[in-house]
Amino acid sequence: MAIRTFMTISVLFLGLLTTPGAASATAAVCEAPVPSPTQPGYTIADPDCDLNGTPFAPLTDATGQPVSRVATGVRDGAAYRIETPLNWNGDLVVFAHGYRGTGTTVWVDSPALRAHHVAQGFAWAASSYQTNGYDVGQGVLDSRALIDVFTATVGRRPGRVFMTGVSMGGHVTAVAIEHFPRAFDGAMPYCGVLGDAELFDFFLDVNVTAAALTHAPITFPLSPPPDFIDAYGRLVRDELPQLGTGWGSGTPPVLTPLGRRWAGVVRQRSGGTRPGFEAAFGFWNSQPAIPPLTTVPFLFGVYPGLSGGTIGIADGNVTSNRFTVYQIDADRRLSPAERRLNRDVLRVARTTRPSPDLSGVPRVAGRPRVPVLSLHTLGDLFVPFSMEQVYAQRAKSHGRSHLFVSRAIRALGHCEFTAAELTRGFDDLVRWVRAGKRPAGDDVLDRAVVARPRFGCRFTTVDRPNFGAACG
Repeated sequence: MAIRTFMTISVLFLGLLTTPGAASATAAVCEAPVPSPTQPGYTIADPDCDLNGTPFAPLTDATGQPVSRVATGVRDGAAYRIETPLNWNGDLVVFAHGYRGTGTTVWVDSPALRAHHVAQGFAWAASSYQTNGYDVGQGVLDSRALIDVFTATVGRRPGRVFMTGVSMGGHVTAVAIEHFPRAFDGAMPYCGVLGDAELFDFFLDVNVTAAALTHAPITFPLSPPPDFIDAYGRLVRDELPQLGTGWGSGTPPVLTPLGRRWAGVVRQRSGGTRPGFEAAFGFWNSQPAIPPLTTVPFLFGVYPGLSGGTIGIADGNVTSNRFTVYQIDADRRLSPAERRLNRDVLRVARTTRPSPDLSGVPRVAGRPRVPVLSLHTLGDLFVPFSMEQVYAQRAKSHGRSHLFVSRAIRALGHCEFTAAELTRGFDDLVRWVRAGKRPAGDDVLDRAVVARPRFGCRFTTVDRPNFGAACG
């Protein structure tokens, strides 16, 4: 997921969750990145400063007095931050960040719920990880190590430990609680990659179905001839939207009948019939595309779908659509158009699977031993809502449904949550762990429930005007 658009969108939405209150540290000086002691070619950004140069300092109360203590450092090539409230309740929150591209500088930042954690008495810790890229295994190891770093720094081992993570950090979270079940007491992934390689299958689906519908010649892994991008882009531009309604221009395209078929496929592969999909499809396809497919809409730019899906983190190909049955609508009976699509689509067989250990792309088995409360936006077409359904189905197959709660949020963006939606989720998880009462959630596996017009209203705190449907 090394894409400029994703980073821009995520920063935009996550920026809405940032809570002010950090004391100014006029004496702090942001140091230049230093070489990593463990990863040749990597550098580590100063953990005492955000990337924009803002010093990391304790939060303060209304009078300007600190309400916490902070600590930073580098351990085994990973930068870390720790914040402990002066009224610490004895528990710790470990935060796992999302995907940061393939650059060679790692950095640590603070969780979106930083102020809430401190106000409720929770200490928190976050790691940069030693590497960038889609290196979930390294993220798991460095996040687990934070518990020991925290204990050594504070001088006391935490009572309960809650694992949280955003986007790829949700993948880190789901794997961490399975590999180190005794280390954690509860988990809250949000907008998380809970379906491991099935995310990359979705990227593959988006591309191969568009190619089949437009009769664009493609191969796998994609090794395009010099004129491929222009030719592919021309087919996409000319056959899926109406002429004059281009993709990626900031305005949702008007679809041709063929384009509506493709939208139907994307709908079913990303979570099924549900509120807000039409607005989501228009929103994501109005976003700028990702190089090298600069002449096509965003969804075609999820390039790992045609390049093997491992993003350089594992040998071989983890994606497959060999047995996928593509559908344009929710009717399980195949129409003539669906039969033609399944006949014409490029079929890909995986050469490797998600790993049972922390190498490559680690598998999410769906066997949690601690309570897991997850949030996901219905309109996310980058890490789609289907990730919740994959995890829910795996948990059900292992008899662990009682340990998983999923909540749907009516928003279009990736990780587009309000602070209230996240704080409610976290507080409900804490009560679940402490009192043993499972909180309410949404039935993400019942397609009829998901398709109801008001699905997602229960845990959505604010109607988003661009969602296309209001709860109020």
